[in-house]
Amino acid sequence: MLSKRTVIGLIIGSAIIAIGGYSLILHIGTITINENYVVGVGDSTSYTIPAPDHTPQHMEITGDAFDLRLTSPSTGLQIPSSNSETTMESFKDRTEEPLTLDWVHLEDGETRIQIQNTGNSELVITGKLIRSSDPIWFTFDLMVIISGMVIIGFSMGFTLRKPKGF
Repeated sequence: MLSKRTVIGLIIGSAIIAIGGYSLILHIGTITINENYVVGVGDSTSYTIPAPDHTPQHMEITGDAFDLRLTSPSTGLQIPSSNSETTMESFKDRTEEPLTLDWVHLEDGETRIQIQNTGNSELVITGKLIRSSDPIWFTFDLMVIISGMVIIGFSMGFTLRKPKGF
């Protein structure tokens, strides 16, 4: 016969293992990020998008004036060309018609985007970015699953014998 503490431990441990397993399944493969970000006047932002090959990316930038540098792996979209590390391409009057960037990762790697707002209004950055999942999440999910197993293991100890002090 299982004691009350054992049953409670089994239920809690099983729930934690289920949550960790579900999270582990969610973190396998690629992650789609729907970006909607506002950059203030004079501010800058940067993006680093690690993605596997053949993943499409889409970004739209709306604003008065801004500078942009985008480098994609291999021979993918480059703004400006990859031989210009110190300069950024300037864009003006993009309030009515946003700058639309569509590119595909031609090989595994990181796309790096730097955007500097040089206008008198805020920049609005929207897009659909697909990225690789971060390996740290795999470790985190395994730790959650192991925690559930430890809880079940401790609760099973209450079935064998009642420890002193309980």
